[in-house]
Amino acid sequence: MAKNRPMGDQPKKTNGDGPSPGSPQPAPDATGTGSVQPQLTMLALYIKDLSFESPTAPQSLQGPGQNPQLRVSVNVNAGPRGEDAYEVALQLEVHASSDQGVIYNVELLYGGLFRLRGVPENMLQPVLFVDCPTILFPFVRRVLADVIRDGGFPPLLLDPIDFPRLYARNLAQAQGDPQSSAKN
Repeated sequence: MAKNRPMGDQPKKTNGDGPSPGSPQPAPDATGTGSVQPQLTMLALYIKDLSFESPTAPQSLQGPGQNPQLRVSVNVNAGPRGEDAYEVALQLEVHASSDQGVIYNVELLYGGLFRLRGVPENMLQPVLFVDCPTILFPFVRRVLADVIRDGGFPPLLLDPIDFPRLYARNLAQAQGDPQSSAKN
């Protein structure tokens, strides 16, 4: 049988709703400015627009035909939607074709509403065009795969997109860097 210990020897149990009485408290901001730590909060995810076309079905469902080709394009748009709220939208266009014609076309515009607090102005664009799309991508990938599968074709499982590289390339192109268009 276990011995009863005096209450002072046992650690106090908590339900996890906050720091325990003996836990260390975070140190106050050393600068004394009371600055807020950067926060990124996802408020909503949604399909803004979705289109699936398979104009040569049911023939295209019997096989892709000779010389099948797949073309995928990605675009990221972002804009303010109130105080501290921003909408980020991933636009994907997928075109599958062969020598026999169009197999399928998919256009998907998938949005996310994010709250950004305490993000320095110089970091706002990278957060909106790198971090937010990286959060959205797994959901976009699933929607795209499901739509193509539901259209009767094998699901398209997109490889991860390197949003930091895409952002850097687009930034360099906007600044007129001739080397950026030569890099992949």
